[in-house]
Amino acid sequence: MKQVLQNLRSGELTVEDVPAPRATPGHVLIQTRASLISSGTERMMVEFGKSSMLGKARSKPEKVKQVLEKIGTEGLISTLELLQSRLGLPMRRGYCNAGVVLDVGPGVTAFQPGDRVVSNGPHAELVSVPKNLCAKVPDGVTDEQAAFTVLSAIGLQGIRLLEPTLGEKVVVYGLGLIGLISTQLLRAHGCDVLGIDINPDRTRLAETCGAKTVCVAEGADPVATAEAWTHGRGVDGVLVTAAAQTDEIMHHAADMCRKRGRIVLVGVVGLNLRRSDFYEKELTFQVSCSYGPGRYDERYEQGGMDYPIGFVRWTEQRNLEAVLEAMAEGRLKVDDLVSRRFPLEQASEAYDLVVNDPSVLGVIFQYPAEVDRAERAAVLPCRKAAAAGRACVGVVGAGKFSQRRLYRSLKKAGADVRIVADLDPIAARHLARKLGAPSAVTDYQAILQDDAVNTLIAAVPHNLHARLVCEALDAGKHVFTEKPMALNLEELGQVCRAAAARTDLQVMVGFNRRFSPFAEKARRLLAGRGGPLCMNMTVNAGYVPPDHWVQDPVRGGGRIIGEGCHFIDLLAFLAGSPVRAVSAMMVGGEAAVREDKMTIGLAFEDGSVGTVNYFANGSGRYPKETLEVFSDRRTLRLDNFRRMVGYGFQGFRKMKRFSQDKGHDAEYAGFLRRIETGGEPLVALDDLVNVTLASFAAVTSAREGRSIVLAQEYAAFLADLAESGGADPGTAC
Repeated sequence: MKQVLQNLRSGELTVEDVPAPRATPGHVLIQTRASLISSGTERMMVEFGKSSMLGKARSKPEKVKQVLEKIGTEGLISTLELLQSRLGLPMRRGYCNAGVVLDVGPGVTAFQPGDRVVSNGPHAELVSVPKNLCAKVPDGVTDEQAAFTVLSAIGLQGIRLLEPTLGEKVVVYGLGLIGLISTQLLRAHGCDVLGIDINPDRTRLAETCGAKTVCVAEGADPVATAEAWTHGRGVDGVLVTAAAQTDEIMHHAADMCRKRGRIVLVGVVGLNLRRSDFYEKELTFQVSCSYGPGRYDERYEQGGMDYPIGFVRWTEQRNLEAVLEAMAEGRLKVDDLVSRRFPLEQASEAYDLVVNDPSVLGVIFQYPAEVDRAERAAVLPCRKAAAAGRACVGVVGAGKFSQRRLYRSLKKAGADVRIVADLDPIAARHLARKLGAPSAVTDYQAILQDDAVNTLIAAVPHNLHARLVCEALDAGKHVFTEKPMALNLEELGQVCRAAAARTDLQVMVGFNRRFSPFAEKARRLLAGRGGPLCMNMTVNAGYVPPDHWVQDPVRGGGRIIGEGCHFIDLLAFLAGSPVRAVSAMMVGGEAAVREDKMTIGLAFEDGSVGTVNYFANGSGRYPKETLEVFSDRRTLRLDNFRRMVGYGFQGFRKMKRFSQDKGHDAEYAGFLRRIETGGEPLVALDDLVNVTLASFAAVTSAREGRSIVLAQEYAAFLADLAESGGADPGTAC
C-alpha cells in the first residue's frame, strides 16, 4: 500500500510503498476514501522538517535543554546518535481520514466490514485505528465532508471548554479551517460571532456563515471593533484558533473580554502572558487538548476503555459523532472549504501548495478503489541463501530501541538480517532499509514461517517476550529477546520447558551490562580475590509516568522486573555466583508509583553481598548508573559506563571511554558468533532463570516486607522444572 511520509531531517515528503497494517485486537482496518490536510498543524510540521538544525533547536528550546543534560550524562557521541536516529525515522502525516471498514480485530463489536467511518488515521491507503478513535458516517454525508470530522472535533472541544450560552458574543481569532468550522458551530449554539483574520478571503467566508468580521491586514483594530460590537461591554469569550508566534493575539484577546470573560486556546500562539490583563478582569484561560477527553490516555485510545457517559458526556469518539450529526443535519457545511483535490501520489505538490499559498484552505487527497493489502513489502532485492552455520536474522519490533541501539549493534556485527516485523509498517520498513533487509512485514509469523531465517531477535513489549521465545524455539530458530525473560512464574516455566526441548538452539536474554568492556575488566581485576565482594549499584532511573506501559503490571511488569533485572544480573556476573536471597524495601507514603523507588539487598551463594538502589525520583543531570565494588582492601568505581577508577589495584588506575559502552555491541556480536560456531549458550539458562527469579523476589519482598530465600520461595517451581528438564534447582538458586 502507499502512504505519505516525511523525513524530519530534510523535510522531504514522499509517497512510499509500505506493508499493509492488520486489524489487531481492539483495532479497525480501514480502506481510505478521502483524507484532509490539516493546513495549520501539518504546515508547521513541514516547515519544521525543512528548517536547519539551528532552526529546529530554536523552535524546541525545551528539547535543547534535554539534549544538553543527556550529553552531560551519556556523552556527545551517544547523544548525537540518538538525535540522528529520531530525526531519521520517517513520520506519517495526516490525521483526518474517512473510509470504509475492511476488517475488525478481536474485541471490536461496534463496527463491521462495509461500514463507512471517520478516524484519525494518516494519509495512507489502509489504516489500522483503535476502535475509540472511529465513528460511523451517517447517510447523506459524503466521504470528502466526513474527512473534515476530526478537524471539526478539535474546534468543537474548544467550544465545549468555552461553555457558550444562547445570545453570548464570542470572538474567533484566526479563520483557518478550524476557525471557520468553529464559527459555524458557535452560530449553531446561538452565539453572535466576531471573526478575526489577516486574510480577506477568509473573513468573507466567515461572513457567509453569519459572522461579523475584522480583517487586520486592511488596518482594522480588532480590539476597538470588539468594543464597538459589544457596546463597550466586552466579549463573553474568545476562541483562539490562530497559528502565530506573536504574543499580541493573547493580549488582544484579554483586552476584548468583559470582566470574568473566558479565553480558550485551540491554536498555537505566543504565550508570554501579561498578568495585568488577567488580574484586573479576573479572566479565565484554558488550553484545549485536541479533540476531547480520552486524548493521550492509553487506556482509552489503545486499550479501548470508554468513559462512562454519565460522568464524561463528550469523549473523543462522541465529539466525532456529534460533528457527523451536525453535518448530516446541515448545521455544519464544509463543501466551500475545499480548495483543491489531489491524488495521493501528488502529495508533495499538495503540501507545497498548502505551505506557499495562503489562500488555500482544505486540500483533499483522493484514493484508488483498489489497494494492495500485502502485509509484506519488498525493501531491497532478495539475497541468496546464506552459508551453512551463518545466522540469518529476523527482527521482531522496530521501536525506538531497535531503530537506534539494535540497528547499530547488528550493523556493526555484520548481521545478515532478512526480515523486520512490526505492527507499525513505517517503522518496520525504515529499520529494514537501514539494516539492508529485503523484506518488511506487519505480521511476525512471516519470520517463523521463513525457512531461510534461523534466528529471531525480539525487541517488543515485555508481555510478549516469553511467548516469542517459545514460538521461535518451536519453529526451530535460535532466539534472542531483550530483557526481561518473563513477567511471572508461569511464563518463566514455559520458556524453560521450551528451551529444554530444544537444547540444540541458542536462547539469550538481553542482559547487556555484563558484556560491557568495563564489566569484563572489573571481573578480571576481581578474579583473584580472597574473599566475598561488597557491591553497591545506584540507578538514577528517571521519571516514567504512572500510565506508561512499562508501569502496567500486565504489559510491562513494572520497572524492577522490566529493567531492574539488568543490575541484578550485573552484580551476579561480577560475583561469579547466583543470587541466594533477596530483601527489598520501597518508599512509603502516597506516591502514585512506589515500586520504582526501591532498595534491593542481594545475598549471593559465595557470600558476596550487593545492593541495587533503583530510584526514579532523581535529577536528570546526575549520572544514570553508578557502581562501587569493595574487595580485599581495594575499590572500583564505575560512572555511567564511561569511566572506571580503581583504588588499591596494582597496575590499574582508570579506564575511560569517550562515549557510553553498556555492552550491546559485544552482546549481539557474541550471540551471532555462538550461532555460527556452536557451543554452550552465551549465558547459561540457569543464570538467566536465577536473575529473573531474583527480580520477582525483589518485588514480593518490598510489597510484603520480608526477606526471601530463592530456593525456599520457589521450591515447587524449581522442582517442577527439574522434573521436566527445564532447569537445575541447584544452580538456578
